[in-house]
Amino acid sequence: MDAKKIEELKTFVEHCKQNPSVLHTPPLAFFKNFLQSLGAQIPSSAKSGKDGKDHQDEKQFESKNPDSNEDIVESDVELDNSDVVAPDNGPPQKMGDPSIEVTEENQEAAQLSKAKAMDAIADGKFNEAIDYLTEAIMLNPKSAILYANRASVFLKLKKPNAAIRDADAALQINPDSAKGYKARGMARSMLGLWAEAASDLHVASKLDFDEEIGLILKKVEPNANKIEEHRRKYERLRKEKELRKIELERKRRQVKPEDAEAASVLKDGEVIGIHSGNELKNKLNAAKKTSRLAIIYFTATCRYCEASDAAAEWNISSVPSFFFIKNGKEVDKVVGADKDSLEKKIAQHAG
Repeated sequence: MDAKKIEELKTFVEHCKQNPSVLHTPPLAFFKNFLQSLGAQIPSSAKSGKDGKDHQDEKQFESKNPDSNEDIVESDVELDNSDVVAPDNGPPQKMGDPSIEVTEENQEAAQLSKAKAMDAIADGKFNEAIDYLTEAIMLNPKSAILYANRASVFLKLKKPNAAIRDADAALQINPDSAKGYKARGMARSMLGLWAEAASDLHVASKLDFDEEIGLILKKVEPNANKIEEHRRKYERLRKEKELRKIELERKRRQVKPEDAEAASVLKDGEVIGIHSGNELKNKLNAAKKTSRLAIIYFTATCRYCEASDAAAEWNISSVPSFFFIKNGKEVDKVVGADKDSLEKKIAQHAG
């Protein structure tokens, strides 16, 4: 796939990320349907007002639980997309070979074709103008102005991607082509690429300002500014969430005195003899505070030992009996000398 097309696709996808509402415009219905056919979830469309603008919920991000690990879901941005058009995805136009030698004869012939194109434009025959300008470009592929002129005609035909290709070619030949920046900025605005459009139009304005650029910027800049504000807002929210997460983790790592004491009472894998019901409760409480798995093992002698009150409390009817306790609650048990079952339960609950 052509590298330029890939870059254009990347730019378009990035715009869709920043402004999902553009997917609900009629020209992009085919693309939205394609995404949905792949299982994508498209954010709900905005309500459209009489002014042709998208009015969408701009509520600040709210979280029922500020420490939640849920992703921040961005709201849409209220933008004026009334002049956005569907991207033209037809075959690319013919481009000249910049490596060929351009003779004076070719330059003169190119100028004649350009003149014919200007006449066609004046008569509103834009497709005819494209043909003449293509002839001129084939004759003189080193002329930035020819590409920029053809880009401006593609704009009249509402073919922004074709215009971008020509504008890129013009800027490769002449990086200071005001007409190239202007054409590309206008094309990007037609595709709803507001931030990129504003950047190109500002450069064009610095190189060679004209009233048309000023008029386009009056529409492009508000959209571009809203997108930038939206980006900064959610960047700030993500940073705040990350800081909350770091602070929460720091607090979790701080060992409270009572937890430290509980941890000192128990050691992983240690077998502790219990001599009373109260002692058993204390050990289980310590295990709960340190989030450890405790296994109570009742033997035949427990019914008649000092801890018989504990055995009675747990309603021991058969021995040996193993009770698995986690966070103060019984999560499982094994009755009988079943070694395999006991090992499986330990592996299951120890994690």
